[in-house]
Amino acid sequence: MKPSQKIPYKIYLEEHEMPKQWYNVRADMKNKPAPLLNPGTGNPMTLEELSGVFCTELAKQELDDTTAYFDIPDDILQFYKMYRPSPLVRAYHLERALGTPARIYYKFEGNNTSGSHKLNSAIAQAYYAKNQGLKGVTTETGAGQWGTALSMACAFLGLDCQVYMVKVSYEQKPFRREVMRTYGANVTPSPSSTTEVGKKILAEFPDTNGSLGCAISEAVEAATSQEGYRYVLGSVLSQVLLHQSVIGLETKAALDKYDIKPDVIIGCAGGGSNLGGLISPFMGEKLRGEADYQFIAVEPASCPSFTRGKYAYDFCDTGAICPLAKMYTLGSSFMPSPNHAGGLRYHGMSSVLSQLYDDGFMEARSVEQTAVFEAAEKFAKVEGILPAPESSHAIRVAIDEAMKCKETGEEKNIVFGLTGTGYFDMYAYEAFNDGRMTDYIPTDEDIAKSLAKLPKIMK
Repeated sequence: MKPSQKIPYKIYLEEHEMPKQWYNVRADMKNKPAPLLNPGTGNPMTLEELSGVFCTELAKQELDDTTAYFDIPDDILQFYKMYRPSPLVRAYHLERALGTPARIYYKFEGNNTSGSHKLNSAIAQAYYAKNQGLKGVTTETGAGQWGTALSMACAFLGLDCQVYMVKVSYEQKPFRREVMRTYGANVTPSPSSTTEVGKKILAEFPDTNGSLGCAISEAVEAATSQEGYRYVLGSVLSQVLLHQSVIGLETKAALDKYDIKPDVIIGCAGGGSNLGGLISPFMGEKLRGEADYQFIAVEPASCPSFTRGKYAYDFCDTGAICPLAKMYTLGSSFMPSPNHAGGLRYHGMSSVLSQLYDDGFMEARSVEQTAVFEAAEKFAKVEGILPAPESSHAIRVAIDEAMKCKETGEEKNIVFGLTGTGYFDMYAYEAFNDGRMTDYIPTDEDIAKSLAKLPKIMK
């Protein structure tokens, strides 16, 4: 930082400073993420095979490990300008409340109707579907941010949108569901009796609250059984991390404006879209040997794929109809507890982030939800934003890191992703305020039982 330079509360980029390209961190990875495999043959998925599920252009992006930058189509840039650039905020009030010498910044992605970062990829995927001449798309959603974002994007472009929403979230968050319906989406609680795979899951787990893995299976079946439809996904896939790199690119540009170099970069981790998008350009510098940063992925203790999972090939969905991905996983049959961070209830993790984690370029921590909501409450009281439960995982560890600085006297720059707002999560806040919130942590036996069902890969 330049001497005596005052950092404003909010660092805004000008419209002309918005990124015009997405950054593909895979291009700078020496060890590329392992390829998706066809579950029937065990061979890497081809463009033709992937194009039967995803839009062709998105399938190309999914398979491209070498192109560093992709031009953002002008139509998508124009849509981005409705809510981007998003602000990078200096958390002065939180710093004072903690009494820490650390400087804390957060990239706020909640300044759009979807309330989260998910719109960055939703408009991109809907755009490519529209350009391909499709009738509509199908998807899953956990907490509802992705489903909301996709319904917005589809409404803007005139596409049909079918959303399979994890049952517990469907019941806990009726207003999130109604926002999707307002934008014209058809929303179905998952698992449901409307698909064959849904019926199968209900037969095996009749009392299940659902999971993202279940909802993915139903959405894929719905897409492949209707002419003119394709499946789109809000996290996990490499194409999604590519689109979400706009978060990190803007964050880096804002920090560079004031010669600020982050020491610690923190993001919540469910499937990887927010974390991957935030860290990508910084990780690229680390991979190229140009700079060094500490990256921390924060996941719920109730669904700890990084910290307690196994790095192996697994199905991306509970119904075992999707391609196999090599990732940190708890097993596709793992049924997470109905914790309140619905967007983090996924059994696996992005193959890109899994490879980076396995190679030692980033670390991971799991946190219990009562501690997460304590951090959310503290943040809301001093910073004036009610954070989403998912984002609050990052807040928890940002506070922990800031308190370490208080003990050591280090003046670190801490950056975290505030992925969205929690105004549709009042059921969760009610449980916390009433003292009814619990911290369920799966046993080793629970996880081992699920991991025992991992597919056997001969190649």
